[in-house]
Amino acid sequence: MYEIGRLCVKLAGRDARKKCVVVDIVDDLHVLVDGETRRRKCNLKHLEPLDTVLKIKKGASHDEVKAVLEKEGIKVLETKPKEQKTKPKKVKAVKEKPLKEAKPAKKTDEKPAEKKSVKKSAKKTETKTKVKADKPKETKEKADSKKAAKKE
Repeated sequence: MYEIGRLCVKLAGRDARKKCVVVDIVDDLHVLVDGETRRRKCNLKHLEPLDTVLKIKKGASHDEVKAVLEKEGIKVLETKPKEQKTKPKKVKAVKEKPLKEAKPAKKTDEKPAEKKSVKKSAKKTETKTKVKADKPKETKEKADSKKAAKKE
């Protein structure tokens, strides 16, 4: 039923309702079509064959198909793909980090376990002193005045 030169109408896709010609048979389910549609492989389920069979060679070029279809009265648009332009490569933005000052050399005399214990004990004393510093200290005069107020 589908042979080279068979005029068909596409049923599905963006080329639907446009006429095409079978240029080559790919396998049992697919054919290569060209014409008003884009030149590409097409599923046989997406084609409706017409009664007309045109005389073209297997694997005919787009220009040959165009000439044969114009003789039949079918207007064919230019369907050649655009030339691909090379895309410029994206340049990754590099974040500039400020240079850090050189750290002084570490002391190797102390063991790491000793350092941890020293730090913990230092933190405990700091919190205790902070708590004491936060409370206002009462002067002797204020304490005497409070005692006198209680006696009365």
